[in-house]
Amino acid sequence: MKLTTNFSLAEMTASQTAARKGIPNNPTPGQVENLKKLCESVLQPIRNHYDAPVIISSGFRSPELCVLIGSSIDSQHAKGQAADLQVSGIDNEALATWIKNNLDFDQLILEFYKKEEGPHSGWVHVSYVGKENRKQSLQATRSEKTGKTVYSPW
Repeated sequence: MKLTTNFSLAEMTASQTAARKGIPNNPTPGQVENLKKLCESVLQPIRNHYDAPVIISSGFRSPELCVLIGSSIDSQHAKGQAADLQVSGIDNEALATWIKNNLDFDQLILEFYKKEEGPHSGWVHVSYVGKENRKQSLQATRSEKTGKTVYSPW
C-alpha cells in the first residue's frame, strides 16, 4: 500500500528485529492514517527537497516490538507518528536543521550525532501529530558517567 509517492506501508512497518523474532508489526487503520500523515507532511517533503532516498531505520513499532527493544508502548513510533531516518549523502545535522527550519513537526531529535564520526553519525527522529504539533527540537547524547540517554534542547 502506497502512503505517498515515495513511501509505502511496508517500508514504514519493516523491522529486522520483528522479522527475526517472528513478531507481527501490523498497524491498526488509525495508525496507518497517522503514518500517512507523517509521510505526507514530513517524509515526502524531505524526499522532494533532497531528491534522494530517505532511509527509514525505524517507523511503526507494535507494542510487542516496543517491549522487546526496550521502547515505550506509548512512544510515537507505536502510534504511527514517528520515524528514525537518514538521507543518502546528507549530513544528519544538516538534515535535522533543514527539517527544523522548513517543516511542521511535533518532535525533532538529532540522536547520537558526533560531527567527528562523519555525516551519517547517529540519526534523525521526527514525529508528526497535526494541529497539536509542539515543534520541540532536542539533541540526544549518551552520558559518559551513567551511559544513559540525555536529552537537551537543540
